[in-house]
Amino acid sequence: MTMRKVLPFFLVAGLAVASARSYTVSLFQPTMVGTTELKPGEYKLEVNDQKAVITKGKVQTESQVKVEEGDTKFDTTVVRYVNSADGKVRIQEIRIGGTKTKLLFTM
Repeated sequence: MTMRKVLPFFLVAGLAVASARSYTVSLFQPTMVGTTELKPGEYKLEVNDQKAVITKGKVQTESQVKVEEGDTKFDTTVVRYVNSADGKVRIQEIRIGGTKTKLLFTM
């Protein structure tokens, strides 16, 4: 009897996890995302709805993003940076290689 109650919970939880898309992104310079400074290196990027979560080990930060679709697939993953008013480098946009997905980061 309890299995019938537990099974729908796991099904819904599994669908929620399955809807998030995960990518690998390399940063080549110290970069601010929100209030967190990320050091150069390879990070895991998860996109769920309009939120991007960037993680590497114990470091995790998130940011609101606008997800857009390009006309053609991007050959490689490209991170575009911008110098903000406070003099720090921030991610402006990420184009995901092998997809048409473009993430525009809010500042």
